[in-house]
Amino acid sequence: MTHATTALLLTAPIVVPLATSAAYAASGLRDAKARAAGAAALGHRTPRRRGAAAPVATLVLRPGRGPATYGTTPAAAPDGPPYPGPGTAARTGGGAAASSGPGTGSEGPAVPTGPGSRLPGASTWPGTGPEGPAGSGRPGAHTWSGPGSAPPSGSGPRPGTGPFAWSGGRSAEPRGLGADRPGRGPGAGPGASPRPKGALRAARSGPVPRPLTGRLGLVSPAAILTCGAALACTVPDSGPVTAYGRLLRADALTVWMLLTVGAVACLACAANPAHLAHERTDEPAARRYHLLVHAFLAAMSAAVLAANLGVLWVAIEATTIVTAFLVGHRRTRASVEAAWKYVVICSAGIALAFLGTVLLYYAARQAGIPEAYALDWQTLAARADRLDPSVTRLATGLVVLGFGAKAGLAPLHAWLPDAHSQAPAPVSALMSGVLLSVAFAGLLRYKVIADAALGTGFTRTLLAGVAVVTLALAAALLLAQRDCKRMLAYSSMEHMSLIALGTAAGSPLALSAVLLHMAGHGLAKTVAFCASGHIARLCGTTRIGRIRGLLAHSPCLGTAFAAAVVALLGLPPFGLFASELGIARAGFLSGPRWALAAALVLMLAAFAALAARTARMLLGPPPGEDDEAEPVPLGADAAAPLVAGLAACAALGVTTGPLTRLLSEAGEIIGGH
Repeated sequence: MTHATTALLLTAPIVVPLATSAAYAASGLRDAKARAAGAAALGHRTPRRRGAAAPVATLVLRPGRGPATYGTTPAAAPDGPPYPGPGTAARTGGGAAASSGPGTGSEGPAVPTGPGSRLPGASTWPGTGPEGPAGSGRPGAHTWSGPGSAPPSGSGPRPGTGPFAWSGGRSAEPRGLGADRPGRGPGAGPGASPRPKGALRAARSGPVPRPLTGRLGLVSPAAILTCGAALACTVPDSGPVTAYGRLLRADALTVWMLLTVGAVACLACAANPAHLAHERTDEPAARRYHLLVHAFLAAMSAAVLAANLGVLWVAIEATTIVTAFLVGHRRTRASVEAAWKYVVICSAGIALAFLGTVLLYYAARQAGIPEAYALDWQTLAARADRLDPSVTRLATGLVVLGFGAKAGLAPLHAWLPDAHSQAPAPVSALMSGVLLSVAFAGLLRYKVIADAALGTGFTRTLLAGVAVVTLALAAALLLAQRDCKRMLAYSSMEHMSLIALGTAAGSPLALSAVLLHMAGHGLAKTVAFCASGHIARLCGTTRIGRIRGLLAHSPCLGTAFAAAVVALLGLPPFGLFASELGIARAGFLSGPRWALAAALVLMLAAFAALAARTARMLLGPPPGEDDEAEPVPLGADAAAPLVAGLAACAALGVTTGPLTRLLSEAGEIIGGH
């Protein structure tokens, strides 16, 4: 392999996602400039007082409920479809108010909202013309007046993109996956996103165009997976490769993690269009979402490819910054709270990891390692016997706590259930499926240095203790869990504790099983989280007690979720069965046996809790549904990532095929060979 080819393969997993993020950003800027130019050409201006808040259209409408009116003054719609009905209230921005009942509001005249009421008078209708699709809420310049006048052609709602309905109450949408049903729509149950009483959401513009979310969104995951596959064909034979003065490096462990990141990212990004369409995310929010997702992939790829421990730390810190915005993507109170909790706890963990890295740098300089190579992983691993044992021991403990926080290990694990439950389903899949594993892979790099400097006893005891404590917490919380996505989050803690336990065993068999477990867990958890997102939209809640008869209600979705949970339980033929069997066998052969015995008991409790709650969701008739109701189909776009993920996980359980040699060499690297 030539140097240019090597450099391309090592930089493409980072550069392509960054370029994709830049493309989404440029698209947003271009559209914003076009809207501004169109508004200026039409002479549309919105008067604002100095210091006044920007006018915000707080009227939320959904398909089947008629057109919407926005403005900065009390607006009256011409003759047209009736308003939603009694008991509703809306503000049209700028302080103007409309409320149900007689009288006058504090900021404007009362507006009748009873059934069949129509509002006479003149109105400025933002509508849409050249500025964007109908119903998007973008400012326009279409006006009309008179009690019976109709909006100009092209300014009204268009089928499938513009009609809206109120966010609460009953919807007139057809029944199907993602359709609101009486009393079961978003915000209708305890499992829905919390929203202040009486609040109204901003208008949505309908499904995001497929070319924006589908084609471009799969470019960077495909690039990561392709580069990983190309490196997998050469690295086992030719050995590790480097680029840019040893700034980037790929060995067998790096290649395995690249393949895992690429495979999980392909599934999650393929699920994004269906997720955004059902969420009715508007174009600016969709661009922002995709920009952050691909920046997240770039940061994870940089962490995997980094040859310098300082660059590794920076890349993992970058994942914290990017994913904080993704956790709070919905901008509800619960999601913002989860994002702040995630930032605070993970920042504390990353600060501990930074202190450990600084101490390791100090030990390297004291050992006579040149400054330019004091954090180079290959140099530190080769000269670890020169490092001061006391400083290295303290540094290793801090790194285990710091990177363990990002990997979901106790004691800094509290962010994980909140962030995973509030993030969009594909983001939860990426965080649980690969972010935890990438952080633990960074910890494995430090373990190689610590084992060479201190012997294997210190890291074995430390990791075994952390694994047992984490598994005990996960099992106890699974027994008391009542939310579907939080249940999957605690399941991630369980599997990360098994990975830590297998790493503590330290034999080649255990370490190979650990890497196989990372890949199998990533695939299975991606399917489970993406399916849980569809379940939340179908049932209007993530509360386990409110979800019944999923197999009867939506057979395809219920089957996919059931298969994902079977894989997470470690049952054949999925890859987690083979990896857990390898970890258990290696633990009894090389220890620590006490930790493995405790882990088996705790795993039984977690197994029972996960199986019982999943069966409660899948079996029986749906609550409040007619027995003769037709099953809700799962579209091909939504089903394809689920089927592909389950097939890949099952294939890993049967054989690793051409990846067998790569897997064994990656295990030897972790073992210090």
